[in-house]
Order: sequence, then C-alpha cells, then structure tokens
Amino acid sequence: MSDDVWILGISMTKFGKHPDLDIVDLAARAARAALDDAGVGMDDIGVLAAGNLMGGGRLGQHLQKQIGQTGIPVYNVTNACATGATALRTAVMAIKAGECDIGMAVGAEKLSGAGLLGAGGGAKSDATVFEPTGRFGAVTTLDGRVGTETMPGVFAQIGMEYAHRYGDATFELFARISEKNHAHSTLNPLAAYTKRMSLESIMNDVMIAYPNTRPMCSANCDGGAAAVVVSGERLRRMDPEQRRRAVKISASILTSDPWTDGCQVLPDINTLTRNAAEQAYRAAGVTPSDLDLVELHDCFATAELVHYDNLMLCAPGEAVSFFESGATWRDGRTPVNVSGGLQSKGHPIAATGIANIWEVCHHLRGEAADRQIEGATVGLAHVIGLGSACGVHILERAA
Repeated sequence: MSDDVWILGISMTKFGKHPDLDIVDLAARAARAALDDAGVGMDDIGVLAAGNLMGGGRLGQHLQKQIGQTGIPVYNVTNACATGATALRTAVMAIKAGECDIGMAVGAEKLSGAGLLGAGGGAKSDATVFEPTGRFGAVTTLDGRVGTETMPGVFAQIGMEYAHRYGDATFELFARISEKNHAHSTLNPLAAYTKRMSLESIMNDVMIAYPNTRPMCSANCDGGAAAVVVSGERLRRMDPEQRRRAVKISASILTSDPWTDGCQVLPDINTLTRNAAEQAYRAAGVTPSDLDLVELHDCFATAELVHYDNLMLCAPGEAVSFFESGATWRDGRTPVNVSGGLQSKGHPIAATGIANIWEVCHHLRGEAADRQIEGATVGLAHVIGLGSACGVHILERAA
C-alpha cells in the first residue's frame, strides 16, 4: 500500500461568472474546501502544486498568503488545458518520491467573457473568436495540415477528418453529443449552465466552426478546483472514515506529441491521447470495459467523438456506432461526461483537469446525488491541452 497514492479530499467551486472573486479567491475557496473534505489542515500539507494559465505564474505563493504559509515547496504549473491534471501529477510524484506523504494540487482560472477558446461561453453568450496573436510564431508557423490556429477550427477539422475517414459522422450526430451533455448538466448544481437544450436549438445556434455551433463549444467561465493526495502508508494510519472515502489513483499519466510524419506544425490530439490511455490502462491493470464512467475533454462536440476512439472506449473507427448505441448516456454502459462536460459544466482552463477528477471521485464515493452512477468502482478522467499535453487518470474506489 505504501507505493499507492490516494485522493483524500477534493473540491470544486461552482463554475460560472464570479465578478467579485479573483483567481486567488477562487483557488483559496477550492483549497480550503478540499482540506475540509480531507479532514486535514494546511500544516499537514508537504507540497503545493498550483495551476493557472492566465494569471502570471505565481498563483501558489499568492494562495499561501490566504490559506497558510508553512515554508513548503510550491510548484507553479502551466500546461495549457492539462494544467490542473499536471498540477495533480506533480503532487503525486512528490509523494511517490518520498518527499512528503500529503500534498495538494489546485487549479484556478478566470475566463468569463474571454475569447481564448474561440467561443464565448457555449450557447449562452455572444460568440467571440480568438484572433491569432503570433504567440508561437517565433517557433513555427501555424498554417499546417489542419489549417488554422484557432481552437474551434482545429477541432472542427479534426472531427471532419474522422468523419471523412470512417463515415457516418454528420452535423446532426455531433449536435446530438452536445444534446447529451446539456441534458446531463441539469443534474449538476456546480455546472456553469444547467439548461437542457433541444437538438433543433443546438443545430440552429450560431455556427462557430462547422460542424460546431455555439452550444457545442466549451463554456469559458471562472472556477477553481483542488485535491489533497496522500500516500498509502499515511492513509493506513488515518481514521476509518478517511480511509473509506479515499479514492485510489491507479494511474497518473502525462504525454505530449510524439513525432508523426504528417503533423509537425499543429498538435496531433489523437496519438498523444491514445498513448496516454494505453499507458494508463497498463499502469492501473484495467481495460476500457472495466470503466464505470468517463470524464473526457469535450472542448468541442467533435473532440468528444474522436476521444471515444482515442481512449479505446470503442473499436478503432467505431466511435459513431458507440455513440449511437446509447452507451455514453448516464444510463448507458459507459457513461461519458455525466457532469455535463466542458460544454455545460464549463472550462476554466486550469481547474478543468481537477474538476473532471472531482466528478469521478464523487461517483466512486457514492456522493454524486441525483446523477450517481450506481455501483461505480472504476473511472477515467482525461484532459488535453492543445500545444500539446494530455493527462489521463484512472481512479478506483477504496476496497
């Protein structure tokens, strides 16, 4: 048990617009709630990993001023949309290295009103498009195989590439994926948007980048999430209730793009996700058929479809059939994005990776209220950052 790392406490703020809170406030709220959930204090924490993309790179030190300065190591983490998952992995690695036996990972972001992801708030606000800034221009041009640097364009064309290669992926099918996620969100009180949307309204909304309309895009919003992790050896000495609610991190994997012949200009979101999934299943000793639920990075409806395949939830090329079978609905055999996904729950970038894990943990603990997947024992959380980084965590319920 001593080599295992467990989630002892986890929390997320409600995602949405928080004009009265700054990034540090959001992080502090999440951190304090995670400590309370874990039943420990800041003086028990041996390492802090703080994830933030937009705030200047010193969230960890600022956060300490609100929740306690104890002289511990602080890692400030930035890794695109995989920032939160990377922060968690940083804390996990510190524990595995024997540097401490309890650590905390926090992710927080303020994005309400921003156009960074290319669609301002899913189905709920005026659409905005992220204008190219040349941020990466000193390294490489971004007019490559996919043909655009805007995230809506990248993921739209990746979805269309899948449709061209395997057939049957229509505009309506992508819209039905979004319909599912918006339906799931109605059971999640912490989601930014909890409104069920009809297929017609989704298809007739503002087109951002075909085939993704506004409701099919991740919702830019504010939010924070935090997790307290503990070594198996320390957990064994804790009280029975802490041990009962602890969730085992059976795999914590981070990948980046390998070299591939046709995609050296823009990231290959498929290969690094598949590589991460393969490593995670091997590390955890499980197969995709063992999963009771999946929270995957549905930054766009097209992304969700291709990640069914990349995470091996279906046979290669069978993502459309997998979705058509009803498997991904809450009452299906492999529920996907029961939280509502990024399209409804929201996507405050650095918080997302931990928030996806928060959702899985609550089902494994039996604490997901009306959206509970009964009997859930194994779940997978996935995020991908265009740039590139992919994080996959496999979680298991305590025996």
